[in-house]
Amino acid sequence: MSGYLPVRHALYMIDWRRGDRRTTAWRAQVAAAAGAAPVTYGLIALCCAVFLLSPLSGFSRSYGSEDELLAAQAGYFERWGVIPAELWDGSAHALTTPFTALFVHGSWLHLLGNLLFLYVFGAMAEERMGRVEFSLFYVGCGYLALVCYAAVHADSGQTLVGASGAISAVLGAFLRLFPRARVTSLFPFLFFLPLRFPAWIVLIFWFGLQWAAARTADGSPGVAYLAHVAGFAAGFLYAWGRCRGGARVKSPATATEGESQP
Repeated sequence: MSGYLPVRHALYMIDWRRGDRRTTAWRAQVAAAAGAAPVTYGLIALCCAVFLLSPLSGFSRSYGSEDELLAAQAGYFERWGVIPAELWDGSAHALTTPFTALFVHGSWLHLLGNLLFLYVFGAMAEERMGRVEFSLFYVGCGYLALVCYAAVHADSGQTLVGASGAISAVLGAFLRLFPRARVTSLFPFLFFLPLRFPAWIVLIFWFGLQWAAARTADGSPGVAYLAHVAGFAAGFLYAWGRCRGGARVKSPATATEGESQP
């Protein structure tokens, strides 16, 4: 089972918020963005590298037959993914899989769909929290999301992989930290017409889709909607508690809470 952030009828969200695209060379813009949010861009690079080195990419090595390739892929998922039925046996390996599964993806579509959301929402959340806090937040909420799914589907033998639980937590935190930031969204059923909405509209709509899908999911192979719901809730509650506790911005953000710069 793979958990990615589905766009379905919904949204491809692109957010150019660093610098002026008309006057800034793209190389300088990318370098500035990476310097402002090294954890976010590091996670993107790490997930891409892990996938390229896996048996799923087709680049890691050649296999003698299709059966050999399928066996290698199955072994890869079993080693690094979460199997709910095995998580509670108490073995050290099983307890590490909710961490390792955060960096494993089942296909190019799975990988790129997840990383698009991380790219759009991760940098501003990282700037607000700071690098160390954001790193711990990402891993901790991602781990928790996968464990929550495994607890509900404790008898499932399906393998769960993907960063969507952690990225859902980033979305939940973003909703609390930047509810009025403007997000450009492309709606496929409106001929990809770009529309700008406040983040709270986009993210609540997205969460509603995940919640509705999670209520009908039964743990069979597919998208782990419950992990999305758990991650989003964990991220929102963490950010809510952080704001209630008076945590201060650790690094300056170029965009205000009210608007994300185009």
